[in-house]
Amino acid sequence: MHIEHLALWVRDLETMRHFYENYFGAVANDKYVNTTKNFSSYFLTFPGGGARLEIMHRPGIPDTANDPVAQFSGLIHFAVSVGSEVAVDTLTEQLRSAGYTIVGEPRRTGDGYYESVVLDPEQNRIEITS
Repeated sequence: MHIEHLALWVRDLETMRHFYENYFGAVANDKYVNTTKNFSSYFLTFPGGGARLEIMHRPGIPDTANDPVAQFSGLIHFAVSVGSEVAVDTLTEQLRSAGYTIVGEPRRTGDGYYESVVLDPEQNRIEITS
C-alpha cells in the first residue's frame, strides 16, 4: 500500500503547474477539463516516481482561512526529496532569489531530516528534504 497522489485546490492552475515544473522537475499530464462541472486539473509526476500531486481548479472554491505559518489540524505540508543537503541548500536559495517565502531555513531536524520549508505561490508549505 502507498499514497498514490495528493490533491490541492488552486486559484491559478497554470502558475502552480509552472512552479512545480520549474523548481521541482514535475511533469504535467495533458490538462483535464470537464466543462459540465467547470473543473480543470493536472496530475504532476516528479522525478524518481512516488506519489503524484494533483492540482485542481474550479471557480467558487473558497480560499482557506488557515495561516500558512500557524499550526492547525489537518494537512500542514508535503515533503519533496531532492537527493542531497547541497540540493536542499541550492533549491532553497533559488526559491528565495525568485521571491518565494522561506519559512524554515535549511537545518537538521530532531528526527534526522535535513530540510527547509518554502511556501508555494498559493502559500502551501513544502518541505524540501535531502
